[in-house]
Amino acid sequence: MTETTPASPPRPRQHRTEEVTPPEDFATPPPRSGGGTWSGLRPLLLRLHFYAGILIGPFLLVAAVTGLLYTTTPQIESVVYHHELKVTPRGEPKPLAVQVESARDAVPGGQLVSVTKGEGDSDTTQVAFDVKGLPEGYTQTAFVDPYDAEVRGTLRTFGEWLPVRSWFDSLHRTLHLGEFGRNYSEIAASWLWVEVLGGLALWLGTPRGRERLRKLFVPRRGPKGRKRALSWHGAVGLWVSVGFLALSATGLTWSAHAGVNIGKIQDSLGEATPSVSSALGHSARGGGAAGADPGQSSAGASAARVDLDEAVRIARSEGLRGKLVISPPADTGSAYTVDENTRHWPEQQDSIAIDPATGKVTDKVVFDDYPVLAKLTRWGIDAHMGLLFGLANQIVLALIAVALIGMLFWGYRMWWLRRPTRGDRTRLGRPPARGAWRRVPGRVMAPLVVVTAVLAYYLPLFGLPLACFLLADLSLAHVRHHRSTRTEARAETPEEIAR
Repeated sequence: MTETTPASPPRPRQHRTEEVTPPEDFATPPPRSGGGTWSGLRPLLLRLHFYAGILIGPFLLVAAVTGLLYTTTPQIESVVYHHELKVTPRGEPKPLAVQVESARDAVPGGQLVSVTKGEGDSDTTQVAFDVKGLPEGYTQTAFVDPYDAEVRGTLRTFGEWLPVRSWFDSLHRTLHLGEFGRNYSEIAASWLWVEVLGGLALWLGTPRGRERLRKLFVPRRGPKGRKRALSWHGAVGLWVSVGFLALSATGLTWSAHAGVNIGKIQDSLGEATPSVSSALGHSARGGGAAGADPGQSSAGASAARVDLDEAVRIARSEGLRGKLVISPPADTGSAYTVDENTRHWPEQQDSIAIDPATGKVTDKVVFDDYPVLAKLTRWGIDAHMGLLFGLANQIVLALIAVALIGMLFWGYRMWWLRRPTRGDRTRLGRPPARGAWRRVPGRVMAPLVVVTAVLAYYLPLFGLPLACFLLADLSLAHVRHHRSTRTEARAETPEEIAR
């Protein structure tokens, strides 16, 4: 009988748990260190810049593309509407009253709104009428040859914009979606300055060693990759930052929600844009019904009634130059208003009101006397529309639009290049780590929250998306935490232990 050594009892399997590493985008940032305010603030700026770039980027892209198309409209209009806009000078012009009569025959049933006398001898006279059925802000405008009073055509216009420009203007402002569509352009304007200032802080705050200045302003030419995209994104953004900020500020001034709040602030500071008053303070002795031809007498009209040509002569004597827009009295208690409409540099925006019975100037507003903020608003808006410096202004706007498109391309490319290169390659790039706000010192975080709340109040379409970002971030954090918990729980099941 062979003696056998009893087998050793099997060792119990050790409890094995699968190590779960939180993803980089939701990893808890390291605790605060003594690196100063910037070391705590930078991760928060980086995360905000990333999310705003990803989610607001499509709005900015649409605004940049439509704005780029808009910059071409003056040249397109000068070709498409050359017949309506230009004539060959010959002899003496017909009286404006005669020209208005011809225009009235071309637009039957229209109520006279304004008469625009061109700046040069080769310009047609534009006579605008309010016609039933037109959208708000639109008029039907007849273009009259001033030398023979022949109507060279009628067009539906939006303010002073002809159809081509008004179509592209509406595309840029509203995407042809009406008031609802204005929200897209306001979101873009409300967040562009945030992205620019945040990006500048991140780019200028990045250490670069000896060649710091060159790397700040000159994009790198090395191999393609994330570092090259970042270099172009940062350097081009630095060069064009002033233009981006100017477009953001001027875009907000006439936006649907923020524009109202900005106007209230401007009014409270006494910096509102002044306007000439057409109220006479007494019944005009000339009588006449609203919309009646001011060049003809009506029942009870005074023989001394001022006609359109006399209104132009008085305006010239008061120093008004360039293109003049004459609005007839709206009723028996109103005056003529004559406005300069020269919107290139130097601006000419003087206005006067004229008593139609006596020819007396009852009110006058001079552009040189505008408050500073009102002047800046006027210049900013006209520069935004490419009017202030003519062709040079259009070229600069086009370059800014192209630069913004490039910035968005490089930004999305960096996001794409951050994606995992192993396993599931359909995943997107990782965002910066969560919890960055915990690294910001309290002395900085408290005023930052207050300033953000004030900005969110006055810029609603900055505040609402920001609230959505925070809610989405918290929701994603909850989902990731729940998944991590479930993974840990599965690792402790008997089936995992048996493995």
